[in-house]
Amino acid sequence: MPKSAAHRLADFAERVLGGPLPVAVRTWDGHQAGPAGPTVVLKNRRALRWLLYSPGELGLARAYVSGDLDVEGDLTEGFRRAWAYRPQLSARDFGEAVRLAARLGVFGLPPKPPAEEARLRGKLHTLGRDRSAISHHYDLSNAFYQLLMDDSMAYSSGYWSENADLARAQHDKLELICRKLGLRPGMRLLDVGCGWGSLLVHAAKHHGVEAVGVTISAEQVQHVKTRLTQHDLDDRVEVRRQDYRELAGESFDAVASIEMGEHVGEENYPAYAGTLCRMLKPTGRLLLQQMSRGAVAPGGGAFIERYIAPDMTMRPLSRTLGHLETAGFEIRDVHALREHYVPTVRAWADTLERHWDEAVALIGEAGARVWRLYLAGGALAFEENRMGVDQILAVRPDATGRTAMPWTREWA
Repeated sequence: MPKSAAHRLADFAERVLGGPLPVAVRTWDGHQAGPAGPTVVLKNRRALRWLLYSPGELGLARAYVSGDLDVEGDLTEGFRRAWAYRPQLSARDFGEAVRLAARLGVFGLPPKPPAEEARLRGKLHTLGRDRSAISHHYDLSNAFYQLLMDDSMAYSSGYWSENADLARAQHDKLELICRKLGLRPGMRLLDVGCGWGSLLVHAAKHHGVEAVGVTISAEQVQHVKTRLTQHDLDDRVEVRRQDYRELAGESFDAVASIEMGEHVGEENYPAYAGTLCRMLKPTGRLLLQQMSRGAVAPGGGAFIERYIAPDMTMRPLSRTLGHLETAGFEIRDVHALREHYVPTVRAWADTLERHWDEAVALIGEAGARVWRLYLAGGALAFEENRMGVDQILAVRPDATGRTAMPWTREWA
């Protein structure tokens, strides 16, 4: 009796992996092979055509986003099992894959990539291209982000304590940032990449500062302006649609940049760090919260780079510290928050699943599938230490070397 498509695929995968399948596979003919647990469902032959033309992560993502491939069971557990293998196909393996595809009737024209995939033009990290890259992700839909996040609209790692929920973790993160910056009434705060205004609102309401936030996302500016009016903060907080490269002629007592430096790019990072330092008064403090990654896939991998954050660059923590020191900062504290990102992302993922139909109504079925993949894979990357996130506290010393910093870690 001829083998089913599922068993032929299983045999090929096990030869390439040198061991059993990490997840089960069910094909369009209803047959299944592999272990109990998460099951990859190939709904049609086109699901394999995506992989034939784009082997690896990108092909899998395109098949999933398009709906030709699905996963039954725990998506995160499926990622966890599959990540342990991630083989590189040799020329011989690829030839065998082509022959198997022919036997299974998979051949055809390359499918057109889903519309949700970014298509940027122009030179990397020019002002225009950066606006397009930021717009691809952050201008998706204010209503969708409001659905996903807590009321603070903080789109960065929370700071979790025992029995905290997402709202408490985000409040505590914002409060920790304000304490590290030593904010007091009347001080001027600059938030570079201010997102939907979570830090601006918190710092003004609870610490009495005057603040300026800059972002190049048109949707974020619109949302922040509405929030400022709602909180009666229009006279003390300003939000601008402005690139960090356009900042000049002002000085601030404190500067924050929360998970924005990833979008700057490696070549532009010295200019970014220099701008952060230049905007500070002598003895002013910087709080930088930023994700980090080693030499492998500094952009986050093919899926992240095409669907989530095109042109993003993450670097090892040590390289970021070097950039800051070269710009004129003295590093005073580094606080690793990697484990804190796991419950943060999983809280967002749980919200997405609870409100799936609403999310689909806002950003479409394919868009919601992009986010399901993104959150499941992101939480696992932080859990397994393939990505990190840190709060870096730095100060701009004055001409005599004075920092006005406390001798003890009073913010802890």
